[in-house]
Amino acid sequence: MLHPSYTDLMSTINERNLTKDQLVSRYSIVIATAKRARQIVDGDEPLISKKSPRPLSNAVWELYEGLIDVV
Repeated sequence: MLHPSYTDLMSTINERNLTKDQLVSRYSIVIATAKRARQIVDGDEPLISKKSPRPLSNAVWELYEGLIDVV
């Protein structure tokens, strides 16, 4: 199980995007984290200080901390 949870991610993302429409779909988070995880696998350095050996975990934390955004 990934931490932070899906509900925590949704809350954090929606708090940051007060001027935009709120996210209501898990699909948006899945696509954003999968794209970022693929970039990390392809050689990009994770943007977080607490790095995990798993690219998906790094991508989830980057999204949670606001270092990447759901487009």
